[in-house]
Amino acid sequence: MTANHGFIKPSKRPGELGVHSLHECRMAVPDLKAAHAFYDSFGLEVREEGNALGLYTLGSPHRWVSIVEGPRKKFGFFSFGLFEEDEKPFAARLQAMGIARLDPPRDRDSNGVWFRDQDGNLIEARVADKSSPNAKSDFGIVSAPGGARGAPYRSTAGRSHPRRLSHTLLFTPDVGKAIEFYSRVLGLRLSDRSGDIIAFMHGVHGSDHHMVAFAKSGAPGHHHYSWDVGSISDIGIGAMHMLEKGYDRGWGLGRHVLGSNYFHYVRDPWGSYSEYSADIDYVPSDFDWRAGDHPAHDSLYVWGPNLPEDFIHNYEA
Repeated sequence: MTANHGFIKPSKRPGELGVHSLHECRMAVPDLKAAHAFYDSFGLEVREEGNALGLYTLGSPHRWVSIVEGPRKKFGFFSFGLFEEDEKPFAARLQAMGIARLDPPRDRDSNGVWFRDQDGNLIEARVADKSSPNAKSDFGIVSAPGGARGAPYRSTAGRSHPRRLSHTLLFTPDVGKAIEFYSRVLGLRLSDRSGDIIAFMHGVHGSDHHMVAFAKSGAPGHHHYSWDVGSISDIGIGAMHMLEKGYDRGWGLGRHVLGSNYFHYVRDPWGSYSEYSADIDYVPSDFDWRAGDHPAHDSLYVWGPNLPEDFIHNYEA
């Protein structure tokens, strides 16, 4: 079952060994109360889970992000999903590559395989249901006929609630090495890049245009989570609600080039972002996406407001 398509058989590309989903992320922040307020305002279901917070989409049992408290904002780990039949071959791949297996974090009861990527980020690969979509996400365009009012009243517009986590972007000192590691080890494929500045990677078993992305920085770090919503109106309603709650720093409304999604980013209290995203490109499991290397001016957005000066600043550096 997918977050927005009902019961559809999980897609799998025959003969390919690779993760199928970005199952869960973790990050640390210095103030869990502030994190609870931010993500609740964003439209997520925030659950207190012991000494941590879990981020869920409304009505879903799937935990997309876990947040723990720490001295400063810091990326924790990626957990990727594997098909059950790929668990042993994946472990054998790590062994053949000489990649050391690690114990899970102390608070994780996990039978997954843990290791580190090229930048030292902690990674888990585990057997899990496919949470990446098996088809392009629904995108609603609401238009009223002549003689009728199309917009809702502001007082009855309601809230915007994301349907699922679409992707996340990490900073890396070397974009090329990140592409090499995540393709060679995790089986992701390059969708598009802009030289050594930024790269986008998708899952071989069917996923959005990017499941993970990498942007060049002097050190590793986390830049944003992207949350799928169903329409441009959902983006606008979400952005307006965040503004009313005092979260007035961000970027949008606009449209990306690579991935094609409409976006609005809201800055969190620690300098990273959560993105409302709609209508992102989709790469089916039986399709070979032709990766491109694009000039910088074609790698970010087609239209939108000017980029904030510190938008691509790594606050973990």
